[in-house]
Amino acid sequence: MPQVSLSGLALVAVVAFAIPLLLGALPSLRLPGAVLEIVAGIVLGPSVLGWVRVDVPLGVLSVIGLAFLLFLAGLEIDVQQLRGGLLRLVLLAFVASFAVALAVGGALAAAGLVTSPLLLAIILTSTSLGVVVPVLADAGLTAADFGQLVIAAASIADFGAIVLLSLFFSREATSTAAQLTLLGCLLAVTVVAAAGLLRAGRSMRLAAELVKLQDTSAQIRVRGAVALLVVFTWFAQRLGLEVILGAFLAGVIVKIADRDVAETHPEFPVKLQALGYGFFIPFFFVVSGIRFDLAALTSDAGALARVPLFLLALVLARGLPALLYRSRIGPRRTLVAALLQATSLPFIVAAAQIGMELGQLDQATGAALVAAGLLTVLLFPLAAVSVLRGAPASGPGTPRAPAAPSPGPGAAAPAGSRPSAQGSRTPRPHSSPRRRADG
Repeated sequence: MPQVSLSGLALVAVVAFAIPLLLGALPSLRLPGAVLEIVAGIVLGPSVLGWVRVDVPLGVLSVIGLAFLLFLAGLEIDVQQLRGGLLRLVLLAFVASFAVALAVGGALAAAGLVTSPLLLAIILTSTSLGVVVPVLADAGLTAADFGQLVIAAASIADFGAIVLLSLFFSREATSTAAQLTLLGCLLAVTVVAAAGLLRAGRSMRLAAELVKLQDTSAQIRVRGAVALLVVFTWFAQRLGLEVILGAFLAGVIVKIADRDVAETHPEFPVKLQALGYGFFIPFFFVVSGIRFDLAALTSDAGALARVPLFLLALVLARGLPALLYRSRIGPRRTLVAALLQATSLPFIVAAAQIGMELGQLDQATGAALVAAGLLTVLLFPLAAVSVLRGAPASGPGTPRAPAAPSPGPGAAAPAGSRPSAQGSRTPRPHSSPRRRADG
């Protein structure tokens, strides 16, 4: 058996355990856990203390953590909501967002600040669904027209950015036509797999066997979901596409196939979240911090100056298209939607790493992009909550269902609660209990 040091693994595991406790002990520290995990990785890594370097165990767990993060993002996609006028509106907003991002990327490239305007444009079009959903859930708006609009827009942004990255900047990229063919192949397999699972789910015998084994040591549903995740990430890799696309589509398949989750196995999503947010995903964020090149960012004043520029670029690319929602949700909630849409971190981290590996981004630009992503997660959700606090009790975007009874004296206002740590993906109502864990 080869000798593998587990010292770095042990230290990262302890950090991942300690950060939620720190956030719980300091409720006034309104930070997503993902931000603290990346910062902890920067401090522990070569940039500061030099205690940990990315070795084989950490590298493998980081890849699995990224795959699980995108898998759970796919689980948040409500395909039934993405239809009709809502789908047309969010698709139009995404196209507008990409157009603005291309213009911003071209301007920055002309100024000599980036070398790949297309890659920058793709990075700028993403939204961290895992941060957006908890903010809306805490405000009690996930069932409202406004909440469904923002969730749908974030879902399209997540999916669109991942597809575009796989199409144009795969590590094994060939021609664009070949990539389109391979992407179509992967999507076709996704449709076939979803249809097959839906048909298999109608089998009474199989359903009974799954129910019998789901809460035993077999944990059959969890094993099935993990198998689907691994197979699709492997298949995407074999096709020369990014593994994050395969992981995301695996989550979408599970979401489509498990439409009766609330009735027959409500603990299933919680188990997947426990496996992802309790084990794999923290390794991705901490290792991302370990890989973060702080020296490349701080040693060059020009690189440091790019951080506010990229922050502004995110606001322009994702915030401006929210104006298309104004007639539907009103001006105040349009501002909230713009802030939430401009919140992005996990995809920026993953795409920046890919861009640096392909030579499309230098270390300083990649570090500046990640720093801008950190700032969006720190600033924009809190700003959105502040705007929501001042919103009227009724108006455009309020839920159609009757309002729940108002909380008694001393109860905490939902809109003022702190977003879930780590930007975790909070389930919508009638799915599973909210979790604390992000993008």
